[in-house]
Amino acid sequence: MTQTASLPAPAPAAGHRPSAGRRALRVLAILACLPYVSLKVAWVAGSEIGIPARSVLLEHRQMMAIVNAVSVVADVLVVVLALLLTQSWGRRFPAWLLALPMWAATGLLAPIMTGYPAQLAVALLTGDRKAAASGEPFLDDWVFGVVYGGFILQGLALGTLFALYARDRWGHLWQGRLGGLSARTSGPGARALAVAGAVVALVPATLHLLWATGSTAGLSARLIAERDSDDYVLEAQRLGFLAVAVALTLLLVLRRPARLRVRTTLALAWTASGAAGCWGAYLSLVALLPDADPSKQVPGLVQLSYAGDMITGFLLAACVALFLRRRSAGA
Repeated sequence: MTQTASLPAPAPAAGHRPSAGRRALRVLAILACLPYVSLKVAWVAGSEIGIPARSVLLEHRQMMAIVNAVSVVADVLVVVLALLLTQSWGRRFPAWLLALPMWAATGLLAPIMTGYPAQLAVALLTGDRKAAASGEPFLDDWVFGVVYGGFILQGLALGTLFALYARDRWGHLWQGRLGGLSARTSGPGARALAVAGAVVALVPATLHLLWATGSTAGLSARLIAERDSDDYVLEAQRLGFLAVAVALTLLLVLRRPARLRVRTTLALAWTASGAAGCWGAYLSLVALLPDADPSKQVPGLVQLSYAGDMITGFLLAACVALFLRRRSAGA
């Protein structure tokens, strides 16, 4: 995403002050961080609030403290972004330095905003609960509602603030329809990245499709025993984000269909590539953490699906970045 560095950065208007609506969204984004940060700080300090007595989290206290500390820093970044998007100094912020964390935040929050409500709906209809399936407690149910509810509010507030900020600063880059784009915006480099991403996506997409439709190929005995409706929803969602990322990025570089709006295509390609790339990277990192129990190790094919998601997302994001860079130069 560093190739967006050449995007123009117009000077802010004198005495710039965010509207009441933007200030309200800023407050909402910041307040939505408090439940998550409070829980993480409590856990780092040694509290077991929300953690059942036999939870696997209590088996790795040192690792849990490190991960929670990193999570607090990551969520504090949301506060920084909310301020940046609503302050006059934020208008002068380097484009690439803003684009990278916003792409990551979009990618990490979008699957939670769509997946968690879908999981609740499916569980309500089927009565399927992971705790009953696995027999091993992880976190109290209320923790998921508080944390994911906060994430959803963060995503709505921060996403709206970024959309408004991007419209003000770079709105001219995605005006019009695909048919009106210059051929220069989708040269050989952009097309090569899009095609490479589409080819790599075939592997994880196939695996997600198999697992979403009930196949147990490549899964460990533990994963098979613990499967429930949540897992099927997640696999279907990962497949969906991969498909949208590939399809919309290809449409962007092919400039077809001609009447499709640039902003719609770009927004979906941005969001879906972030969801695939960032969650693939996160899950790949988690899978590499050591575990003394062989039954808890992540199987090779599952790790391959994570890596495929990550590589696909990064390739398609690079294609979007190259498109914006060329569009900016043309403007």
